[in-house]
Amino acid sequence: MRLVTVTGEASGDLIAADALRRLSSGAADLELGGIGGDRLRAVGMECWFRSDDLAVRGYAEAVSKLVHILAVRYWLLKYTAKWRPAVYLGVDAPDFNLGVEARLRQQGIRTVHLISPSIWAWRPERILKIKQAVDHMLCIFPFETQVYAGTGVQATYVGHPIADMIPIQPDSQSARRALSLSGSRAVVAVMPGSRQGELRHNGPAFFQAAAALARDCEVVIPAASESMAQQIQRHPEFRRAQQQGVRLLLQQGHDPVSHLALEACDVALVASGTATLEAALWKRPMVIAYRVPQLTYWMMRRRALIHDIGLPNILLGSRVVPELIQSQAQAHALAAAVREWLDHPADAERVRQRFTGLHHDLRRGAAQQIADILLSELEHAGGR
Repeated sequence: MRLVTVTGEASGDLIAADALRRLSSGAADLELGGIGGDRLRAVGMECWFRSDDLAVRGYAEAVSKLVHILAVRYWLLKYTAKWRPAVYLGVDAPDFNLGVEARLRQQGIRTVHLISPSIWAWRPERILKIKQAVDHMLCIFPFETQVYAGTGVQATYVGHPIADMIPIQPDSQSARRALSLSGSRAVVAVMPGSRQGELRHNGPAFFQAAAALARDCEVVIPAASESMAQQIQRHPEFRRAQQQGVRLLLQQGHDPVSHLALEACDVALVASGTATLEAALWKRPMVIAYRVPQLTYWMMRRRALIHDIGLPNILLGSRVVPELIQSQAQAHALAAAVREWLDHPADAERVRQRFTGLHHDLRRGAAQQIADILLSELEHAGGR
């Protein structure tokens, strides 16, 4: 049996790897190929390209990488048609995966998509493309299956894979010892994003805020990969922050270094995206901030259906943590918002309780559910 899996960023690599590890243990004749990162390679997948080749955020960055992405897409379609997998699993990255899935579905290849596009938040017209592209949508939020009712797309809620990886009760002291943090001062985790474009736009303000906070806090910046660490180290504002005592944490071992940083910290400064949900699952008060090119921001706001951009705020239905977007995301404002949490521990505790409830809601044994569904889909497709 052959399965192609395509992920577009580090979080997708993490989510897919756990599911495919479980799938492989129950399907000895399984062959894995596709686009992924180190974790998918570690579970035996032959990576034809790296996830970094597809990682973009916003219209401007997508345009700058368009030629390369189109070349990857052309090669992937041609090779996959020749390789003839039974199932194609697209993990997130909808702007890339949906087009590929539609073409492969026309060729009789069963398509499964993990992590529904946020059509409930913006660009609802994408449901038309999803209907053409996807046989089975695996949803990670409980309300998403309702979006697909009556569309003809099979949709299953599997829970959020990361919710299963994170303990309900974090052990911050153990994490601090692992990172050699003193424990005598407050710890702040600063996470400006993992993509090159995110670092370019968020980096200056995030690193300046980190330097300001380092005067009386221990500040750590986790790097999800060696390439990300190199990009951060080249940034002049980071080098200045480093002189103030800000530490760059490098990936070591299997567990994501970002998770260790979040478990250790008191407050997180996080760029909008999956990392905001991870911070919530670690029960960490946070400040969400984001900057993109102005054209990208204008187009996104014009097509948005909801006001908030942070997943914790969206899932809890209210603004429980601050969001500083575009011109609001200045270094002094970011540092001040972080200090607000440190100065008001009762507010921080209330947010931790809300996040604990959210964690229970999203914990559903997702990796095993995904593995079981994929095995069923492979067998249904005939195990070509």
